[in-house]
Amino acid sequence: MSYNGSGTFQINTSGQPVVTGTIISSTAFNSLTADLATGLSTAITKDGQTATTVRIPFAQGISSTLATDSTSTGTGSIITAGGVGIAKALYVGTTANVAGAVTLQSTLAVGGVATFSSTPIFSALTASSAVATDASKNLVSVTNIGTGDNVLATSPTITTPTISTITSAAATDLTLKSAGTTAITVNTNQALGVGSSPSFGTSGQVLTSAGTAAAPTWSTPLSSVQIQPISASVSANALTISASALTLDFRSTTLGSGTVTTVSGTPANLVISSGSTLGTVSAQQSRIIVIALNNAGTIELAAVNISGGTNLDETTLISTTAEGGAGAADSATVVYSTTARTSLPFRVVGFIQSTQATAGTWATAPSTIQGYGGQALAAMSSLGYGQTWQTFTVGTNRILGTTYYNTTGKTITLIIATINASGSNIVINGVTFPTPGGLATIRVLSTFILPPSASYVVSTSADAWLELR
Repeated sequence: MSYNGSGTFQINTSGQPVVTGTIISSTAFNSLTADLATGLSTAITKDGQTATTVRIPFAQGISSTLATDSTSTGTGSIITAGGVGIAKALYVGTTANVAGAVTLQSTLAVGGVATFSSTPIFSALTASSAVATDASKNLVSVTNIGTGDNVLATSPTITTPTISTITSAAATDLTLKSAGTTAITVNTNQALGVGSSPSFGTSGQVLTSAGTAAAPTWSTPLSSVQIQPISASVSANALTISASALTLDFRSTTLGSGTVTTVSGTPANLVISSGSTLGTVSAQQSRIIVIALNNAGTIELAAVNISGGTNLDETTLISTTAEGGAGAADSATVVYSTTARTSLPFRVVGFIQSTQATAGTWATAPSTIQGYGGQALAAMSSLGYGQTWQTFTVGTNRILGTTYYNTTGKTITLIIATINASGSNIVINGVTFPTPGGLATIRVLSTFILPPSASYVVSTSADAWLELR
């Protein structure tokens, strides 16, 4: 063996080394050359002719002056087809180019800038950990709030955000917009006291402050009087009463308080079912008053026959009976609504005037639909307002014993004259009023007040008949 276990080359041939006087024989010389051949064949050649048969330990490392960078498996200072195992730290003085995947079994510490030329994939990140960068561009974990896409700084579109606090430093001008409305801009340099989601009111309303800590409300200026928008229609022998969006001031539920509450909303329709007469009379004109109730901030509709004498001056509270939907709302003295209500503030919003061939069979469309504003009902219904004296001829256009009705919608005055000794009788809404008798040459005048829709009949012996209507 030419190399010992420590890598020292030895001459193992018999007769070696030679001494003076030794005869050079062919056997000894050939053995020497064979030894030399064995030693040279076991050495690593610098031109790469040989390949090592076992791992070669380099006590001082490997130094290379090759200038070519390693960009593939065919270039670089060290080329290996079986991988590189390094027991200690690896130092790369310039760019490290790894064509395949890199698996790190421990912590990766990056002392410089890490540049990713393609999208990095972090398999260990969970869905509950959002990744962002701080001011130093470090990756940090943040808490997710809400769902959806990330929002960038310029012109973001945010769907239904919840913003707890906005300071003037964060936003100078805010553009607010709700569905179906025109955007409005609020300058936050000015005081803005909105305690809840702002509404936009209706045409002609103004924004009114309710105090330092309360949200402002929309209301109609007191200087403007609105005619309330109401409508009525007949179908399937029922009467349907409706109103468009209303904004009304209601008195307090406490009669000893002058507090006013402004309520806005579109009330549900009120249906007077087939068979419900509301106290009207067949083939006689009737006037149905439409009322708005303030049911704890919700506007509801109610209706009553004006002939019933219900107090509608809006200075008190009103109670209603459920219409029922079964044709049983038949009293002129009862206020009907969809649901029975007790002691609610109310406003008169209009009237419906109609004549039905059969009371309770609502087949003919109303002849007049009129909305009211303010105290218009009280003014328009006052005695003498818009009225004139009219004379009727007994036996021609006023027949004794015939029932007539006050269909004017207002209170009228009746004067009759009698000349017989026994006098006459007049029946108003079923109540009989006797009149005094007179002399053959002296007439006795009797005056009566007839409420709206009241029935009246003069029995006998009247020879003069006048009405203020």
